[in-house]
Amino acid sequence: MPRPERVVVGISGASGAVIGIRAVEELLAAGREVHVIVTDAAWEVIRHEVGKDFRFPKGAKVHSESDSRSPLNSSSFPVDAMVVAPCSMKSLSALASGFAHNLLTRCADGVLRMGRPLVVVPRETPLSLAALENMAALKRGGALIMPPCAAYYHKPRSVADMTDFFVAKILDLLGVENRLARRWGGG
Repeated sequence: MPRPERVVVGISGASGAVIGIRAVEELLAAGREVHVIVTDAAWEVIRHEVGKDFRFPKGAKVHSESDSRSPLNSSSFPVDAMVVAPCSMKSLSALASGFAHNLLTRCADGVLRMGRPLVVVPRETPLSLAALENMAALKRGGALIMPPCAAYYHKPRSVADMTDFFVAKILDLLGVENRLARRWGGG
């Protein structure tokens, strides 16, 4: 996979917005052009889980889900890859069915149509049959499905360590070098 230069991070209204936020921080630190699409529900989650005064880091180009003038509305604006982290079941359903009703789902649809990597981080547990079928449909359509499943071999000591483990996996799927989590060394 070629090195992604322009990456979109979509943050929808599921718990775990910090995963998308950390992905934005790390992509910016890796020198990528980062566009962020934040749904209205995601802003509510961010205010609750991260803080009312949260601001994305300098350099992130932030778009609302209703921004009809955003260049991300058109596949003529080249995007190298997209991550939806976290992905709510509502957004997952829209992505799986091609219901491009807001900027996040429209951009993701365009990424898939253009054959670019789309990493979807569904954030719900337990999973319903509908959620599993939506994930399978997205996988068949070319998306990479990466639920934030905990691992313990790297001996996380904090929620931040676990979040960085998830973000490391996302960056790995995008082909972005990182040292966020200790790699498995066989023992």
